[in-house]
Amino acid sequence: MLIMVIILSVATILFGGLSIWAYTEYQKASNDVNGQVQVAVLEAQKEQQDELEERFADREKEPNRDFVGPDDYGRVTFKYPKTWSVYVASDPTRGGKYEAYLHPVTVPRISASEQFALRVTIEERDYDQVIDSYRSKVNNGDLRSSATQSQGNVGTRFDGNFTQNIRGSAVVYKLRDKTLTLRTDANTFTSDFDSLIATVNFNQ
Repeated sequence: MLIMVIILSVATILFGGLSIWAYTEYQKASNDVNGQVQVAVLEAQKEQQDELEERFADREKEPNRDFVGPDDYGRVTFKYPKTWSVYVASDPTRGGKYEAYLHPVTVPRISASEQFALRVTIEERDYDQVIDSYRSKVNNGDLRSSATQSQGNVGTRFDGNFTQNIRGSAVVYKLRDKTLTLRTDANTFTSDFDSLIATVNFNQ
């Protein structure tokens, strides 16, 4: 009887210990699952918030505004987001290069290293000369070259690294005796740039 009592006592103690251990592990697992669920919920909420903010930002850009360049320079036109500002940096009435800069809200200080949503350049250089100026970067792999077309006007598109600070896309068109170049300086604006390029038109 004494042996049986000892065995039962030991078994009871072991069973109790195992029960406590199992309950503890269950609590840990339950807390871990609850934590994972909370993290998943927070991540889903953030994704939804980001999506709503992106949709709102896209709606804020509508309706688009019309850009119209000078008549003497082919009257270049295209549509751009209404949240962008325009700054014309040169006076085309005296000839020379025409330059315009577009950027959300406020156009930054003009410099070669500054990133703009869009640069518009009309210069009195031959189209082939402008294309050749990109050739070395195409050959070393910094830029990719492809054909592009907008409103019946055929040109050349470049995508990639233009400088150390400028990574984006550019399209180049022959415009009478001049050359038109439109470039975005950051991949952030690629979607807007593609939409804008599809509306580019000018007088030949």
